[in-house]
Amino acid sequence: MNGRVWKFGDDVDTDAVIPGRYLILNTPEELAAYAFIGVRPEFASEVQEGDIIVAGNNFGCGSSREHAPIALKGTKISCVIAKSFARIFFRNSINIGVALLECPETDKISDGDKLEVDLASGLITNVTKNETYQASPLPEFVRGIMDAGGLIEYTRQII
Repeated sequence: MNGRVWKFGDDVDTDAVIPGRYLILNTPEELAAYAFIGVRPEFASEVQEGDIIVAGNNFGCGSSREHAPIALKGTKISCVIAKSFARIFFRNSINIGVALLECPETDKISDGDKLEVDLASGLITNVTKNETYQASPLPEFVRGIMDAGGLIEYTRQII
């Protein structure tokens, strides 16, 4: 997958991803219109399909609500790369079908950089800076869940 980077820092909580006042919305498309509205108001209108969110430590901390990964799925980003993820957010994202990679070198990636990401190997190529970084690759069965569009669709396929 290839995409342009939207860079965030450490401790991006689920309320920053989708503020609580929008939790009355339930579809990925509705929620996507308000993604990061309080911290990057331009995000929802400027994000493009395939773009990549890059962050520091503890991305997705805070509430365990599924609305945050649902909003990200609605933006049609290709993945989120962070140094670390809050445990519940990580699991919710996989269940929803949002690709995540943990990479210790996100400080080297800048807003607007163009990345190529291989989920199977965890290899991240920064085309803008001509650098490569190694993320922890996701197990094949987890990629299968994401490829299916989430845990529910994956389960339907294997039954």
